[in-house]
Amino acid sequence: MKKLLTAGVILLAATTLVGCGSKSKKETASKDYKLTNVTFPLKEKVSLNLLTTQNQVAPKDPNDMTIFKRLEKDSNVHINWTNYPNDFVEKRNLDIASGALPDAIFNAQASEQDLLTWAKNGVIVPLEDAIDDYMPNLKKVFEASPKYKKMLTAPDGHIYSLPWIEELGEGKESIHTVNSLGWINEKWLKALGLEHPKTAKDLYNVLKAFKEKDPNGNGKKDEIPLSFISNDDGNDLKMLFAAFGDGSGDNAQHMIVDNDGKIKFTANTDAYKEAIKYFNKCYTEGLIDTESFEQEWSRYVAKGADEKYGLYFTWDPHNVTGPGDDYVMFRPLAREDGQVNVTRTNNFGFSRDRFVITSANKNLELTAKWIDQMYEPLQSVQNNWGTYGDKGQNIFKLNEAEHKLVHEPLEGTAPVELRQKTSVGGPLAILNSYYGQYTTMPDDAKWRLDLMAEYIFPHVNNNYNYPNIFFSQEDTKKIADIEADMMGYITQKRDEWITKGNIDEEWDDYLKQLKAYGLDEWLKIKQENFDNYNKG
Repeated sequence: MKKLLTAGVILLAATTLVGCGSKSKKETASKDYKLTNVTFPLKEKVSLNLLTTQNQVAPKDPNDMTIFKRLEKDSNVHINWTNYPNDFVEKRNLDIASGALPDAIFNAQASEQDLLTWAKNGVIVPLEDAIDDYMPNLKKVFEASPKYKKMLTAPDGHIYSLPWIEELGEGKESIHTVNSLGWINEKWLKALGLEHPKTAKDLYNVLKAFKEKDPNGNGKKDEIPLSFISNDDGNDLKMLFAAFGDGSGDNAQHMIVDNDGKIKFTANTDAYKEAIKYFNKCYTEGLIDTESFEQEWSRYVAKGADEKYGLYFTWDPHNVTGPGDDYVMFRPLAREDGQVNVTRTNNFGFSRDRFVITSANKNLELTAKWIDQMYEPLQSVQNNWGTYGDKGQNIFKLNEAEHKLVHEPLEGTAPVELRQKTSVGGPLAILNSYYGQYTTMPDDAKWRLDLMAEYIFPHVNNNYNYPNIFFSQEDTKKIADIEADMMGYITQKRDEWITKGNIDEEWDDYLKQLKAYGLDEWLKIKQENFDNYNKG
């Protein structure tokens, strides 16, 4: 709640300084170049002033990156970057509060509440006309996939920001269907003569064997049967919750959509309770890494590099345990009735917060046409994953004859480490139709999708997940207020119950507290917006 109040104070200041035209307003946008009918490259170089957040493994000056060097050469537009390496959101908000508005914010990290408040206070401008008039690449994306324009449009009918879109598969067979998957040490299974676990009981027996039978053969009890990073959506064990009760499982929002289109909460069910009691038994017997509830990513990776884990959870194992084949995809467990379900992730593969244009911008056409370059297919592919022709760290090879980018082999390098050196993120769109036409699919993504097709997709039983709906300002605030207390409470109690027990004794009070925080209203807002979204 404290963070929300702090943001509110900052935005109130922005209302006073920006909305009311305070004389203390600091001019940080570029001058009016009076350019119309803009085509690139411009005859004379001009500059735009953009605010962004620093990628910690990339150059401090984005203009030193190959992607931006090429864009400047092709457009003759120079970008003056204000690049905050730390505390970006706080510093961004302070700039807004002081009236120090750049032309635009790249990788804006803006929440729905931010966008609607900024729009109301005159900090940012609507973009739908600029998209229609000056952004043919983004228009093509919307024509091919209208759902993205729908998700981007605010309740008042305006578009205030530009999106990041990444498709890898579609529907229930998308790479984004499940964020965090399990990876089990098959080498240990073979060493102990064990099969892949098929039920929660089997998993318990496997974890116990990992702890007691020295599967790494070093004569020490240094194995970690199960590890994760609690409440870190990409590295949490929520996948296991579907092995209990009715199999509805759990995800980061504690929310699923059943096949009748009804919103269901997952963290107040008997199945959820049963799962936590199982994890408490595992923890009490030393089968769960005691650091799972507070460990940093660097520590998680360090133990993974030493192959300490029997089973762990993450988006891509190559970033944790490296390029070897000792760890294989964990297969979802069957519940007691023999049924298997995989709980879908919500709101994945789309972000609406990647670029906003401020009211201080005097060169809307120029800015819109410059940023529309990011939605040209080959440019989007590079922005997302990295580029070519960059000495020593190429992601792609350019096939000029076919106007196509071909992924270079990763050669054992963790994908994140390599890609972040040359990718710039920001607004972009990669549609499924691009694979084969403009680019190859990344090897690691193809590998993951093939495994998911074999082990995961056949068990995704829900036809829906919850889309990235643009809520009204009123609903956004209500949800934020409820979640500020409720979500942290859920995580706190989950971790306490896994490590200390007592869920039976505290369960009724827990359910009462969820209601007190506003769970019923939260569900009502989610359901009404889901129904309205599907009518539109």
